Amino acid sequence: MLELICWVVTEGFAGMENQCVGLAEAVGLRCEIKRVRRPQMLLKYLPPSLWPNPLKSAVQGNLAPPWPDVLISSGRGSVAAALAIRHASGGKTFTVHIQTPYVAPSRFDLVVVPQHDSLRGDNVLVTRTALHGVTKEKLEEAARRFNGRLSHLPRPLIAVLVGGSNRHQRYSFQIMHRMADQLIAAARECGGSLAVTTSRRTGEENEKILRERLRAVPLFFWDGAEENPYLGLLAIADVVVVTSDSRSMVSEACATGKPVHVFSVGDENKKFRQFHRALMDDGITRPFAGTIEWWVYDPPNETEKVGTSVRDRLQQTRAIVDQ
Repeated sequence: MLELICWVVTEGFAGMENQCVGLAEAVGLRCEIKRVRRPQMLLKYLPPSLWPNPLKSAVQGNLAPPWPDVLISSGRGSVAAALAIRHASGGKTFTVHIQTPYVAPSRFDLVVVPQHDSLRGDNVLVTRTALHGVTKEKLEEAARRFNGRLSHLPRPLIAVLVGGSNRHQRYSFQIMHRMADQLIAAARECGGSLAVTTSRRTGEENEKILRERLRAVPLFFWDGAEENPYLGLLAIADVVVVTSDSRSMVSEACATGKPVHVFSVGDENKKFRQFHRALMDDGITRPFAGTIEWWVYDPPNETEKVGTSVRDRLQQTRAIVDQ
């Protein structure tokens, strides 16, 4: 597989890109990242086949031959470019799209959707969690690199993964203070400490509230200057608290097999509610309300499962072409 050329095509959102790269790694592919422009308002109402010049939409990496053997895309804005590349290659580029493509799934070789999505088909793979690149090997390496920086903090160590506002959920100062209250209560109750990392979506004022409030307990708070210790926190923490706005972060936290508490930001849409409810019903996550609980579960391995399916289908397709 390493000899095959693989492109990852997205609009550049970290959550989408991480899913594509994680899947490529699970298949056994090295990938080149290509980013395309986000569609303007009028284009969103047109079928992707009618978007003008999709092969000229790249903002990172050229969309030009030689065409890749495999293309993994995610996000609505990547669909037109992916379909154009498949057509330009004469159908030789094996295409995989993650999330609903808003075209017939048969336009791709495979489509991967979460189980709370209604799309189904012969070439549609359904997952419980978002795909990601968190593996046992990466966690072990991150633990070796990062463990010394937090060895002074009392256990249990609570990793706190903070997202930010999106189309469906809005962070507010009130929410940040509620989160701070509950995190302080949890750290004090168990006699442990907090290790916090935020995202670009968190916002400076929201981050400031958390940083100042959480100084009341033993604390590591990522300063944003050095490399994000995200994987390191997942690797060495005893338990994880993650905000509900990011399915990707929740999915990555669940890959550790550690207790994962979900802090609800509120105002979730139907798909978010179904996603969280399914994980809670399966005994994988629990809601966070200021108390740390302990439980065990089998970590979902959706990325590995999908990677195996993609690899098998790709090998079958190439075998047919070579005949």
